[in-house]
Amino acid sequence: MMPSDAHVPFGRADILLPRDCSYEKWAVVACDQYTSQPEYWQRVEEFVGGAPSALRLILPESCLDGPNVETDIVEINNTMTHYLREERFRRLPASMIYVERTLEGGAVRRGLLGAVDLEAYDYEEDSRAPVRATEGVDLNRLPPRVSLRKNASLELPHALLLADDPEDRLMGWLSGEREYMEPLYDFDLMEGGGHLRGWKLGPEQLAHAEALLGEILAPETFRRRHGAEGWPIALLVGDGNHSLATAKECYERQKRLTPREQWENLPARYALAELVNLHDESLTFEPVHRVLFGVEPSEVLAALVRFYPGAHYGDGAGHVLRYVHAGGEGCVTVPAPDAALEIETLQRFLNHYLHRMGGRMDYIHGGKVARRLAGRAGNLAFLLPALDKEALLPAVWRDGMLPRKTFSLGRAQDKRFYLEARKIR
Repeated sequence: MMPSDAHVPFGRADILLPRDCSYEKWAVVACDQYTSQPEYWQRVEEFVGGAPSALRLILPESCLDGPNVETDIVEINNTMTHYLREERFRRLPASMIYVERTLEGGAVRRGLLGAVDLEAYDYEEDSRAPVRATEGVDLNRLPPRVSLRKNASLELPHALLLADDPEDRLMGWLSGEREYMEPLYDFDLMEGGGHLRGWKLGPEQLAHAEALLGEILAPETFRRRHGAEGWPIALLVGDGNHSLATAKECYERQKRLTPREQWENLPARYALAELVNLHDESLTFEPVHRVLFGVEPSEVLAALVRFYPGAHYGDGAGHVLRYVHAGGEGCVTVPAPDAALEIETLQRFLNHYLHRMGGRMDYIHGGKVARRLAGRAGNLAFLLPALDKEALLPAVWRDGMLPRKTFSLGRAQDKRFYLEARKIR
């Protein structure tokens, strides 16, 4: 059940934890990572082997366009049913979990796992909902995800929700309560993912956390902090925009088949997600680079220069778009841009070019990986700067959603790993 306060769109959930298995082999990274690095998922496959694993309950994005996607979806749904029948999970009713993720380098990202109310969430560009997407949702990417979720008995969360808590009231308090909470897990994540620990909140911690959430996420708190009128923001979807949009779409479908008075009790109304503090020092915004495949780099760059009046090769005043390909590297400057961010200027051109001339684009985390891919014939990488995270919330409130994959919460290996689950049917 969710808190009754409409201003608090995040609360308790019936959480499932796997048992009688190796957590190191169970937990795998978010499905939308390493899409152009099939060798990563092959290593995961070899490491997991025949052990019970979340790998059997998700569909890596790199497989979405594969020839066997429908068969894969059926197999995943069958495995969910099998895991439930063999009582693979321990149930934590009406719970929240405090988590600490130690990243490579020693930084600790703190979070709170619970349920977000999808009635309070909207991914449309002109959204006025308390919970909003940070980036544009590609509607073409939703159908295969909906196909998987609509018949699924379980959900596994990788969405991260960002709370505006500059005083660190919630996570700061929870970190001091660890000795009074039940330890749930403490293990190393595969493939350089760091270390993960989790504690189940007791009754006192639940009550106090809900009270703090009510204050931090209240509309009046947003207006007081930002001096903003209009429709306040409670939470931003920092990661997992398409995952949460899929959950929303499936919920809306169920609503059309269910009397209104029963909507509150639909399991699909809620989605598991981890809430983190936007201002946490461990939370870094990494750029997401663009790599084009199957193109002639010189032709793309010439088209870019022609696309914007006054654009020219080399550094200058305006938006500087840096590129790398097998023949070398450099930059194109777009003077007097009408967009606030370099990514907006670049993406506008890329959408135009790829639609007219063809080619394929992927979103790549990590400059080294982007450069390596760009070194192959027929590829071209654009390397983008990091977004100032303090500007995120005001930008979304003022301008609406940013272009898809404007930023990444950390590197690919820092993304949330699938561990916990929840029944959605």
